[in-house]
Parts: sequence; structure tokens; C-alpha cells
Amino acid sequence: MCSWRLFLVRDVTTDRIAAANKVIIAGDTFEENTRSFANVFRLSRRSVTLDVVLLNFELSFGYANMNVSKSGYRVFSANSTTSCIELAKKITERLGVELGKSVVFQESNRETRVDVKESVRGQDIFIIQTIPRDVNTAIMELLVMAYALKTNCAKNIIGVIPYFPYSKQCKMRKRGSVVCKLLASMLAKAGLTHLITMDLHQKEIQGFFSFPVDNLRASPFLIQYIQEEIPDYRNAIIVAKSPAAAKRAQSFAERLRLGLAVMHGEAQCSESDMADGRHSPPAARTSSSGHPGLELPLMMAKEKPPITVVGDVGGRIAIIVDDIIDDVEDFVATAEILKERGAYKIYVMATHGLLSGEAPRLIEESAIDEVVVTNTVPHEVQKLQCPKIKTVDVSMILAEAIRRIHNGESMAYLFRNITTDD
Repeated sequence: MCSWRLFLVRDVTTDRIAAANKVIIAGDTFEENTRSFANVFRLSRRSVTLDVVLLNFELSFGYANMNVSKSGYRVFSANSTTSCIELAKKITERLGVELGKSVVFQESNRETRVDVKESVRGQDIFIIQTIPRDVNTAIMELLVMAYALKTNCAKNIIGVIPYFPYSKQCKMRKRGSVVCKLLASMLAKAGLTHLITMDLHQKEIQGFFSFPVDNLRASPFLIQYIQEEIPDYRNAIIVAKSPAAAKRAQSFAERLRLGLAVMHGEAQCSESDMADGRHSPPAARTSSSGHPGLELPLMMAKEKPPITVVGDVGGRIAIIVDDIIDDVEDFVATAEILKERGAYKIYVMATHGLLSGEAPRLIEESAIDEVVVTNTVPHEVQKLQCPKIKTVDVSMILAEAIRRIHNGESMAYLFRNITTDD
């Protein structure tokens, strides 16, 4: 493709501008364009040194090419664990790109080191990070890699964190802190400009971030599993193990055209009942001003009834839905009550299968028939310990989100037929 360029060439003998010519650039390569340029100048100004002509042309030719180039995108894995690499490869295979070359490792003193092995200048970079059992190390790997990409002049840095850690610590409880807000600020400071996650524990967490957050949903994949893998699912009933999970359960029930049951009540010894000093009498103290303290009215203690089932589960398949399954004692207790009430098969559906501690053993020994989770969190070891655990792949929606964000397309298609309560 031909184009015109204006070149000013300096005569090295007189230190003045020797000529200013419009030169037609017709070649596709640097050598062809150089010959065309040199021939024109040789006819018009033979005293001009050819080296100066070539130098000026090379700079101008390179600058023109740099302006018309388009930025691409790369996908990196923030750690070298098998599960994270596996999810990253599934995503890159669907996108038709190669996984970015980088090395993430721990020094002998447990410091995290990141070495990016290729240029990322001017590109959109997507960092995939799954959260293994060592949560704090995974967070540090993500922060160090994001900062490394930022200092290497990446155009945009998008974190792909299917399970966002510390999401349960998103409210002020007793004398604690909102750690989720702290983590959001750290990610922004490290260089992240966008976040892709899935099924945040509370949707309000998106307000903690100073950059855009796309909170994807795993419910379409779980609903598809119910329809394809559970025989006679039309005889099932969706169960919320607590009133807090009722909205999510209602969303599943409405899309599957099934009934809804809610577990009401809690065990007597719960975390919220533990003494934290708030009900202790204040220390006796004398006031120097002579004014007595205010006498506040006594607050009645909250009575928690025993766990009951609101809804008929007799002779039905019970499907318990939630966003996270970590400590499974509540799920096991719920399954036992549902069994007593006549449910003949019990499934547990959750997006994030943390399955900490003795969870595999407890599930294996419980009345639960199957636990279905997605691959947002690595749980290969737990699956070996408990064959009841099944996995649903969600790499498809993560890959599509990456493609749409890079191309500047709308994300509304990924949220079709999904209610705000899901």
C-alpha cells in the first residue's frame, strides 16, 4: 500500500537542511522502501550523505509502523500449581491462544518471586488465579504478578479470580474488620484495572473496588447438571439451608419449575452466641465531673428455635443450594433432618467447593448422596478422598468474558435469564 512521507535530511558537511522531499513509499519491506527513498534523493541532491538518508528513513518508517499497530492480549497463570495451570489451559484452548510464559515460585525464605518471560508492553493482560488452601500465598502471588506487569508497561491488567478470597469477611462483626475491603484496595494499588470473578458471597462486595468488577454466575451450569445428570429431577425440591440462602434457592426453583423448602432455626451453640465481652458489666469508675452515665434499656436476647423444615420434602429428591461449601457440618445436619422428613435422595449444589478440614470424610459418612461444585477452587485431593464429590467445568464462561472484555463487547449476554437474586 503506497503512502506519502515528508523527510528533512541534514547535510553532514554544512550542518544545514539539505533537502525536503515528498517520497512515495511503495515497498512492503524496509529494504525496498530504503532503495526507493535513496534513489529519489540521489537524483535531487547528490551531495547528501546516504547514511544520513538511511538513518532518517529508518526512524520515520519505524514510527509510522508503531502508530498503526494494535495491542493484543495475553493470559498468564499466577501460580504453578496443577489446578491453576489446568484451568488456565482450558481457558486458553477455548480462546485459541497460548498461555503466557512466566515463572512464579517461593524463595527459600518463603518470599514470592515472579519473572515474566515475554514482553507485555501495551497489551491487555489477564491473570488467572485459583485459590488453593494456602490463601495468603495465593494473594501475594497475585499482587506481585500484577505489580510486575504494571511496571512492564501492560496496558490493562485484568484479574480472573473465580473464587474471591476473604469474601466472607465483608461485614463488620464484633471487634473485627472488613478484610474484603482491604484486599480490594491492595489489588487496586498493585495495578489491577478490572476484575472477573464468580458468585461473590455478597453482591455488595463489588462496591469495595475502585475499578469495574464482573460478577459472573455459575447457576446455568449447575442447573444444566441437574437437568442432565439427576434422574427424575422433576420430583425434586430446592432446599435453602438457612433463610439467608432463600433468594438463591428461589431463583433455582423458578427456573427449574420446582418447589421450594427453607430450613428455619439454628443450632444452639453458634458463633454469634459466643461471649465477646459485650454483655459483661462495665468496670466501676468514678466520674470527675459528677455526672452519672446514661442508663440504657436492657435488650432481650434473641431466641433461636431448633432447626425445622418449612415445606414438604416427603418422597422427594432434596437439592440443597448455596454459594460456598466449606465446613460441611451444617450441610450434614440439614441432610439428616431432610432424611428424617422423608427425602429419599439428597444433593448439595455449590459454586465454590472449599471443602476444608475433614469435609471429605464427613460427606462420605453422611446422608448426602452427591456434592456438586465447580472448578473455581482446586479440590482434586478431596475428590480422591470422597467419590461423592463431582465437578462442573466453568471455563467456558470465563473464556467468553475474557474475549468480550478485550474486544470491548457487552457482557449482558452472559447474564441473560439470570435474576438479581441469583
